[in-house]
Amino acid sequence: MSDLSRAQRAEPVNGEGAPSPHIMPLPRISLQAFCETPEFASTIQAASADRRMSKVHVKVQMGGAPAAVEAYAEASTPNVIAIESIGNREALLESLDRLAGVCDPDTKVVVVGHVNDVLLYRELMRRGVSEYLIAPVEHLGFIQSISELFHGENADPLGRVVAVYGAKGGCGASTLAHNLGWTLSRSLELATVIVDLDLHYGTAGLNFDHDPLQGVVDAVSAPDRLDPTLMERIMSTLADNLSLLAAPAMLDIPIDFESMNFDHLIDMLRASVPYIILDLPHNWSAPVKRCLLAADEILLVAEPDLANLRNAKSLYEWLKAARPNDSAPRLVLNKVGVPKRPEISVADFAEKVGAEPTVIPYDAQLFGSAANNGRMISEIQGSGKHAEICLSLARALTGRAEPRKSKFNLPFQLPFMKKTASRKM
Repeated sequence: MSDLSRAQRAEPVNGEGAPSPHIMPLPRISLQAFCETPEFASTIQAASADRRMSKVHVKVQMGGAPAAVEAYAEASTPNVIAIESIGNREALLESLDRLAGVCDPDTKVVVVGHVNDVLLYRELMRRGVSEYLIAPVEHLGFIQSISELFHGENADPLGRVVAVYGAKGGCGASTLAHNLGWTLSRSLELATVIVDLDLHYGTAGLNFDHDPLQGVVDAVSAPDRLDPTLMERIMSTLADNLSLLAAPAMLDIPIDFESMNFDHLIDMLRASVPYIILDLPHNWSAPVKRCLLAADEILLVAEPDLANLRNAKSLYEWLKAARPNDSAPRLVLNKVGVPKRPEISVADFAEKVGAEPTVIPYDAQLFGSAANNGRMISEIQGSGKHAEICLSLARALTGRAEPRKSKFNLPFQLPFMKKTASRKM
């Protein structure tokens, strides 16, 4: 039954249990589920609300395998068909054999059964079924199984997106984003791209003492033209493993940020580099919210004062509610210990927000010198406590205790990144 899909040769996966610590977002696909129980229908509905499924068009109906055969008798099949079966083995296999006659070659079929039947599993794999799950299936387990069909061992790897957002303007979120990207690329030797999305007032170019002619606006103004060739032209190489998509930071360029859609840009970057740092502007527009919701990790940066506390608490609670299946945002309390400034204590701030923060002490001379000279903190004071804080944060985000040994860690294969690597080797 190779017409259904290429078989994924693996042991049966039980939908119960803890999901993978990192589930890759699914690409823009269509998925139709044919359920026999309300419980599995509820699982699909819950999965469709997860941010990793934001690009997936999901349709749910009852009837199981017979309904699937009837539905596709005169209609094309979607990218993924999920079929629940509570009947006997023979009836299921008969329906799948009939489905093979009307199924498109590239369609992947996932079967959800209610018995742990090894013989049935082998028959399903022999017929080309992509996966067999045993009910009850938890929604994150279902998402992980579908994600692995597109991002498994034989698929191209995808990078992780870290969104850095300030609870209030001027709290140092951009400075942290740039230093974090530098640390990932230099100390952990991970290929990283910093994307400055503060289109009118972005400071990434200033902080790296770099004035590129093109940048992120060129990438998103004509998304239909964005390909590896254009990406190579507009991306600036700052150092080994570190690239930048800078903001124009010019007021006379007409930019409608509200209408911007960064999905295609981020998808292309995901396919080319392990880490993408989004330096988000401090506004509450639709593009900013979309980037926050789609990110793999969020750094929420604040100062220890009342306005920052109010905003950080609101943002933290909103993001936790909007991303129930993801880890909570990481709180960073910046500029702690400004002389003669009344501050909310770290303990009180943490208690009110409900998160233990990473604390960055105030050092006007260090950060001022770095900013005015277009350099990073670790370049000026590589063995200092601030560089160590940034390194600890980078290690926490990546789960990596030691840097990789290769000079240029670039496992991904988009042409523009390979050319950059060859120039630097």
